[in-house]
Amino acid sequence: MTDNLTEEEVNEIANKKRRKHKEAKDKILATKTKEGGLLIVHTGKGKGKTTAALGMVARVIGHGKNVGIVQFVKGKWETGERVVLEAFPDQVTMTAMGEGFTWENQNRARDIEAAEAAWIRAKEMIQDPKNSLVLLDEINIVLRNDYLPIEEVVNFLKTKPANVHVICTGRNAKLELIEAADLVTEMTEVKHHFRAGYKAQTGIEF
Repeated sequence: MTDNLTEEEVNEIANKKRRKHKEAKDKILATKTKEGGLLIVHTGKGKGKTTAALGMVARVIGHGKNVGIVQFVKGKWETGERVVLEAFPDQVTMTAMGEGFTWENQNRARDIEAAEAAWIRAKEMIQDPKNSLVLLDEINIVLRNDYLPIEEVVNFLKTKPANVHVICTGRNAKLELIEAADLVTEMTEVKHHFRAGYKAQTGIEF
């Protein structure tokens, strides 16, 4: 269709389309006036749920604001992210639930006790006026295993301080949490290097 047009004419047609697109987008953006803390859920079987959340954490730090992080499943991260976050002790508060889930000895009572303690700490962080964002890492797994009552968690998050963002990560997010959230992203696994025999590697998994 553009074979007989000069390069200048092709550019002008393309520019007109972009101008129309921008005008339409500007009209839509003009209707977006709300501000406030969001409830965000990262779920799905694909890799990157915590990684994406930590990208948001980095943004908040970059704006000079404070962040709280609670690890519900993992023990203390021995990762590159932790080294970076520990460089901002005045802005980042991190709490691990302990040793992580007892996958080896199947001590469910201990797991529930640890999850409850982590949830108490999470609520403190969310209610702390200094925090702009709180990351509840792998809380979806805790909820899926019914180690915390979903109704209590959702009701608390619905009534959190209006200016605090909360991110919940982990596979198999419960429907109640998804329905309460403002932003939900599902990570879809298309291809994974583990299936080809690669082990966890620094800079990729930790």
